[in-house]
Amino acid sequence: MTQTALGQALGMSQPAVSRLEKRGVNTYSTDILAAAAAHLEIPPSLVGLADSRPSGPQNDGDDVNRRRFIGGAVAAAAAPALAALPDPADTHGGQAAALRLSTSAYRRLDASTPSRDLSEAVHTHMRLIRTITHQATDAHRLRLAAVASEAASLAGWLAWDMGDNGSARTWYGSAIKAARAAGDPLLTAYQAGSLAQFEAHAGNGAQALNLTGRARRALADRCPAVAGAWLSSVEALAHAAAGDRRRADHALTASRAAVATLDDQDPPPWPWVFSFTETKVSAARVACGAHLGIASWVLSEDTEALATGHAKQRALLMLDIAAGHLAGGRLEAGFALAGRALDSGLTYRSGRIVERARAVRRTLTTTTPPKVVRDFDERLHGVYL
Repeated sequence: MTQTALGQALGMSQPAVSRLEKRGVNTYSTDILAAAAAHLEIPPSLVGLADSRPSGPQNDGDDVNRRRFIGGAVAAAAAPALAALPDPADTHGGQAAALRLSTSAYRRLDASTPSRDLSEAVHTHMRLIRTITHQATDAHRLRLAAVASEAASLAGWLAWDMGDNGSARTWYGSAIKAARAAGDPLLTAYQAGSLAQFEAHAGNGAQALNLTGRARRALADRCPAVAGAWLSSVEALAHAAAGDRRRADHALTASRAAVATLDDQDPPPWPWVFSFTETKVSAARVACGAHLGIASWVLSEDTEALATGHAKQRALLMLDIAAGHLAGGRLEAGFALAGRALDSGLTYRSGRIVERARAVRRTLTTTTPPKVVRDFDERLHGVYL
């Protein structure tokens, strides 16, 4: 199995998996260890966890004497697996690890599955988390609250993709509340930043800035550089949504400067989502340029290098680039890209992509649209999701 494949299964980046293998597991929580062991069918004892058939209470500390991950993987290759999933008797993390693994699987499915097909399964998953949380002990409930926060954030993302902004706000709000209940400042900041990003793309710049301020206050003076870099990019989007070019540019500069200080050897502070890179800052600049109608911000970036991620993410990027072309008067190029993005939106029945395509179309006002625009209009008028 490649590091990328394992990372996708665990909701971690490939560099995080590489660090896990090279440096051992002393910096990772028992949840990650349990999820990795379950996915690879490694006996828990070989990665430093208690045996899956405990006879008494287990040590819940993250400083237990763990074995190196790679050593456990080699040993497991020569011995039959004892268990494919964390044992239900492990009330100190097994359930949370299994639920988090399911959330990661749903996140992977989002790349290739219409959100409308995935949404009900995720809602059922959320109901299961709530049921288990209600029955859990107080100590275990904190860990399950963090799992619930991650799942609620995914539900918010799916609602956003379906164009159901009201439900998206509700789910993101639930994610923030659950993160606070878990007592995890970093997760709270991430969820507040996620809602801020949603509001910025919806055009609510003031609300987005308020939320990024809350995210920074949650971290106080313990803000990792990568978290600061990401939050600065969200602030840039918020300023762009408010029409403030100068402050958007300043926030992008701050984000790029923070990325330059990152140490590739440090574990990402939120490995359940992503690591933040120079490419992410460039993508944020393209999005800001699209909101502000600044063609130079969009077209000066290496847009081919930014075309990463799954089809829905690429479609949204193409629409930002299309907006840049239209701002520069390049109608043919702009609507060619917008048409390709709309194809993806229809394939995945994504309300977010279709509505963004409509927004791009509204940036062009003319009484005599050329044929390429009329053809695009005809396709849009026939869309019913």
